Amino acid sequence: MLAVDVTGDAVKAKNGSMVAYDGQMAFKKLSGGGEGIRGMVTRRLTGEQMTVMEVRGQGTCWFADRASEINLVQLQGDKLYVESSNLLATDAGLRTGTSFTGLRGATQGNGLFTTTVEGHGQAAITSDGPAVVLRVSPQYPLIVDPGAYIAHQGDVRQSFQSGVTFRTFMGEGGGEAFQIRFEGNGLVYVQPSERNTIAGDV
Repeated sequence: MLAVDVTGDAVKAKNGSMVAYDGQMAFKKLSGGGEGIRGMVTRRLTGEQMTVMEVRGQGTCWFADRASEINLVQLQGDKLYVESSNLLATDAGLRTGTSFTGLRGATQGNGLFTTTVEGHGQAAITSDGPAVVLRVSPQYPLIVDPGAYIAHQGDVRQSFQSGVTFRTFMGEGGGEAFQIRFEGNGLVYVQPSERNTIAGDV
C-alpha cells in the first residue's frame, strides 16, 4: 500500500486504486490518462489503456492495486518506460505519454505501445512480488522474458529476438518464444512472475 501526503498539491493515480483517505480530498477522472482528447485518441489507437484520476486536497491518501508490491522510482528529468498495467501513481507534475515498442507488445497482447513517464518527481510502479532492478551496461546486455518485464529507464535500446526459454528447454513451451534484449546504459525492472501471453509460453 502506498501512503501519499497531499498538502494542497495533486497526485495522479490509476482509477479505482484509492483504498482510504483522511482529511479533505477531491477526486477527478482524467480522460485518456490526463492528456486530453489527443491522449485519449492515441491510447485508443495504440491499445495502451490507462484510466487515471487526479487527487487533490489536504490529508493522506492510500493507494493499492490487488495487493501488488509497490516500487518508487525517482525521476530527475529522465524518462521511464512502463507497462500501463504496472503504473500506480505519479506526482502531478510528471508527464505521461505513449511510445512505440514493436513486437514485444504483440507477444504480450498489451498492444504495440508502452506508457512513458517523464519529468521531475516520483512514480509508483507495481509488481507481482518484489521487483528486481537489473543494470544494463555496454559490456553486459540484458535479456528479459516479456511476461516478467515491468519498466526501464536510462540510455537503453531494446530489440526483440526469438530464442529458447527455460520452459521450452523443459519441453513445456507452447510455441516460438520471444525475448527482449536491452543494450546501453540504464536500469530494467522485472518481477518474479510472468503475465499471461498470447504467443506461447515466453
